[in-house]
This record gives sequence, C-alpha cells and structure tokens, in this order.
Amino acid sequence: MTEITLKNAVVLSMAPGQEEPFPADIFIGNGRIKAIGTNLPSSGKVIDADGLVVMPGFVQSHIHLCQTLFRNMAEDMELLNWLHQKIWPLEAAHSERSLRASARLGLAELISGGTTAILDMGSVRMTDVLFEEAAKAGIRANIGKTLMDKGDRIPKALSENGRKSVEDGLRLLKRWRGAANGRLDFNFAPRFALSCSENVFRDVAGISVENEIIVHTHASENQDELRKVRGATGMRNLEYYHAAGLDRFHLSVAHCIWLDDGEMDILAHTNTHVLHCPSSNLKLGSGIAKVPEMLRLGIKVSLGADGAPCNNNLDMFQEMRLAGLIQKPRAGVKSLPAGEIVRMATVGGARALGLAHEIGTLEIGKKADLILINLNRVHTFPMQDIYTQLVYAARATDVQTVIIDGEIVMENRELISLNHEEILARAQEELKNILRA
Repeated sequence: MTEITLKNAVVLSMAPGQEEPFPADIFIGNGRIKAIGTNLPSSGKVIDADGLVVMPGFVQSHIHLCQTLFRNMAEDMELLNWLHQKIWPLEAAHSERSLRASARLGLAELISGGTTAILDMGSVRMTDVLFEEAAKAGIRANIGKTLMDKGDRIPKALSENGRKSVEDGLRLLKRWRGAANGRLDFNFAPRFALSCSENVFRDVAGISVENEIIVHTHASENQDELRKVRGATGMRNLEYYHAAGLDRFHLSVAHCIWLDDGEMDILAHTNTHVLHCPSSNLKLGSGIAKVPEMLRLGIKVSLGADGAPCNNNLDMFQEMRLAGLIQKPRAGVKSLPAGEIVRMATVGGARALGLAHEIGTLEIGKKADLILINLNRVHTFPMQDIYTQLVYAARATDVQTVIIDGEIVMENRELISLNHEEILARAQEELKNILRA
C-alpha cells in the first residue's frame, strides 16, 4: 500500500484532548496513520499541506445511492406521496446498468465533497452492484439490503417475500463483509414500519444480534406516517422497533423528528443512533428534529444527506450549516455549537457505522481516512474559530484532497478512482432509458 507524508499541515484531530488545530506532519503507511508530529522525515509520496487543514473525512450516516439518478425529479411533495408517486416507481424501474450509473454519480459527489465513509440504505434488488461500485470508488461503505415485504402501493419489483429477502441479505453479508481491504460491510435495512411485516423485523433483530449486523431504517419522519404506524401497530415507531428487538445490537435510525418523551427515553437507554438529515427534513416539509435535546440526553446523533431526490445534493457542508441554523430560532442561538456539529459529521458518523475505534478522529493507529481543506479563501477568511469556518463558511469545493484507507482517491480536486465525464454521460443515457420504459 502507498506511503504518504503530509508536510506542514494544520491538523484538526478531533481526538479527545486535541479539539483545537495544531501544526504537524502526518505519516501514513499500510492504510493507517503511523505518526503525527513536527519535522517528520519524508517518506513515500510527499504532499505539501502548507496552508491546508487536515481533518477526519466526513462520515455520512444516511445515504441512498440508488436514488442519485433521480435528482431534481420529485419536487414539492410530502413524504408518503413522494414515495408512492415518484421514488418507489423510479427505484422499481432500475436496471443493473442504471443502478450502477446512479451509484457512481453519488459516489463521485460524495468523495468530491470530502465524505470518506457512508451508511447506505442499499436496494431491494441487485444490491451487489452497489458494493461493486463502492469497492471500485475507494470509499468506505456499509451498504444495506432494503427489505419491503408488505404495505400500500409498493411496486411489484420492490416487494419481496420476507424470508427470501432475509436470506439474500445473509448471502450479501457472506460475500461483502470485510471486502476491499475491510472497507465494505453490510447492514439489514428494513425500509420503515409501513413496508415490513412484524416477522421481518423480528427475524432481522435476531440475526443482527447473532451476526453483529447494523440495522438501518427510518422512523418518525412525517406525521401522516406516524398516524398510519399507530393505526397498524397500536404503537409509535420507536416503541414498535423496541418491542421487535431491533435495538438489541446496533440500531441506526434516520430522521426521528416526531418523538414523544417515551421514545426519547428508548433512544437514550438502548444506545440507538439517530441519523439527522436536515436538508431532507426541510425539503419534504417533515419538520425539525430536536437534536439539542437528544444530545443533552446522551443520544448519539450523526449527519447524512439522505437521497438526492429529497435534498438535491449530497454535501456534508450544507448539512452541517443547516443543522446549526434550523435550531437557532427553535431552541436558542447557543443550542447547537459549531464544534458539536463537526463532531456529528465525523465522530458521530463513525459511531453510527460502528467504526469509532477505526475512523472519525486522526490518531496514531487509526485508519487513514482524512481530507485536506483549503480554508484560506475569500469566503472563509479570516480564521477566528475553525469549527465556525467549517460549518458556516466553507464549501464542498474547498476540499482539495481525499485519502481513504491510506489511498489517494482525489488529489487537487481531481478524482483518481472515478471518471467525471464518463459518469455524467452514462447517467444521462441510463436516465433516458428509465424514462422511456
């Protein structure tokens, strides 16, 4: 594997006790951070990071790669209509070629904006394609088998027998866990309470404990959804998941906007991870999650862009900025400090993927997943507080270089592992094929 020496950097480690930036060199070898210090000897490829901030790569904890191709195609709709009328029919129309094009488009955008690891909802069908593309792109990814075995207005191509779905998930687990030098892993992704039978939830709960598999789902995103879940189960979302045992090992739940005190208590006492998606929640008119209150209760919160059709981009800088701004009028101007938001985008995401021991901070021995950012720009200058700069002033295009697992995947804004022009051409062609079908 490549040896890399980063010289003359401003290092934002995010490690406990190292929350403030400091000048240092970093030496990377065998995919890991081997040394952090001043005047390190140059070895391998040398990158002059003078004037650049080196920090942990962003970890997006809720992504739908299969939806990237449908950006700008599902506007001005609330959640359930958005799913029934647009997203599910489009997902059902995917071919292997179009799913591959969608994944590449999303992965190129994510890496270009400094995202080095993702928790992806995956797909009902052809999920191997997503793993294959993540492996080629060089990203760290935990990708799901989406489960949908019941519910209203689900296209035939997305509805699977529950037992068959779970068995296919176990096949994916066997094939992909630990693949690509350990960059890839698998999650079970029962889509949400209205699209899965109780048997599927209980099966997944047991298998997740036995095999230490993350369960990745949605909950409490929309008030109509809440009413339907209550009518079908007699419980609220998190109560239902808890009763089914989904939170016995590691549950990561997107949205969690409309929670009562009992559900907040469940989150706090089961170590469940909340995947906060502020842009998506605003775009679909869903609401604002009570993130400051969650953090005060010790609930673990991370950030994700969700899918391109309910956000229109996969930009962690926009998610960080919105995460801060939407709480100020609701919970107070000091309710969610910039430093906490950057932690949600790095450390919080690493925890949501079960990888806090490997990524999320820059420490000797950890995986070398890091980004180099130029904050010496007219729209970011001057630097008074680096966290404020990152959350409220910086942009995705300020990311200069991205290193994942010790390998350079973008250098000086040029993607190494993906071809920009080819990705756009293939995406355009495959979208036309879907719309003609």
